[in-house]
Amino acid sequence: MNDTLKTIKSRRSYRSYQPKQIKDEELKTIMESAVYAPTAMFQQKWHFTVVQNKDMMKDITDTARENILNSGMDFMVQKAKDPNFNPMHNAPTLVIISGDDNGKFVEIDCAAAAQNIMLAAESLNIGSCVMTSSELWFNSEKGKSLFKALGIPDNYRHVCAITLGYKGDAELPDRTRKTDVYNYVK
Repeated sequence: MNDTLKTIKSRRSYRSYQPKQIKDEELKTIMESAVYAPTAMFQQKWHFTVVQNKDMMKDITDTARENILNSGMDFMVQKAKDPNFNPMHNAPTLVIISGDDNGKFVEIDCAAAAQNIMLAAESLNIGSCVMTSSELWFNSEKGKSLFKALGIPDNYRHVCAITLGYKGDAELPDRTRKTDVYNYVK
């Protein structure tokens, strides 16, 4: 099996990270991989906001907790009530992916970039986890202000976020993949 296929098959969603920050050169490599993802009609109407500032990470965590507690989503509310709850799993790096409101197929483009980010991270032995519930983080006036403070361009909307960090000690459960989910028409 070649290295690409090994990386694809070994990538997992990590929710436990070491507290130390990933190296700048590793982060640069990971982020460069994002823009090599395919986009519909080569529009590239995406934006990547990399957050490593501890104060900003705390603001995001606090706003996320508040918005989740007010979301009405019972299973998420129960998680957010835990005093140790951290929506980013205490990752040292967060990448927020947003797309142009007027971009056609921008969600697919951003998802392809997210996959490139996670595969590049895995190839460097850095853990990652895609966060789609992160849309709740910005669903309030406080969240909208935070979105603006993060430098996300006007007329761009949140698509997803990815946590990055050196893998923690938590054991990941073995997950068998479904194999009856495709068919061939020849």
